[in-house]
Amino acid sequence: MALEGLAAALPPYAADIAANLKALTEETLLSEPQKWGCFVASAHAVATPAALEAIEAAAAAAGLSVEVRSAARGAAAIMAQNNVYFRALALMKNQDYRALRSRLRMSLAFNPGVPKDDFDLWCVAASAIHGCPDCLDAHEGALRSRGVSAEAVQAALRIAAVTHAVSRVLAGETAAAQGVGLPVST
Repeated sequence: MALEGLAAALPPYAADIAANLKALTEETLLSEPQKWGCFVASAHAVATPAALEAIEAAAAAAGLSVEVRSAARGAAAIMAQNNVYFRALALMKNQDYRALRSRLRMSLAFNPGVPKDDFDLWCVAASAIHGCPDCLDAHEGALRSRGVSAEAVQAALRIAAVTHAVSRVLAGETAAAQGVGLPVST
């Protein structure tokens, strides 16, 4: 499995992250499309090449269809846009902007081509990575109103957190190996 190699690539100081990654691949609170879609959306939200490649390969190996993988990527894409816009509104003192229409196209969110619960879980994962409180509340509220359990939403958040951590550790290790950001000795 591609994620076993990803976990093995993590340095010893990230052993907890590797263990969490393994545990989440065995997660049963979510359906397989929900789980692997959360991984794909999270990987695209972080966009670290090594993690993205391994997660895409693992999702394909787990049987996640091309259409579902595309919809999960779409969730990450639309949240990349919406999370910036709506997080900015949440941060601004001037609340007049909340009364304005966003005038951003986001039809995918209304017709994702997959079950709405799946898409909203993927949006929760991407929104957690981007830190948008409004989008998190909107998608979590929609899920809960349709009867999705708090534990299922938490599973999406856990996948986002671990995928983000894996990606950041790998990016940090790559930068360190290339000498990026290290002080120049004189």
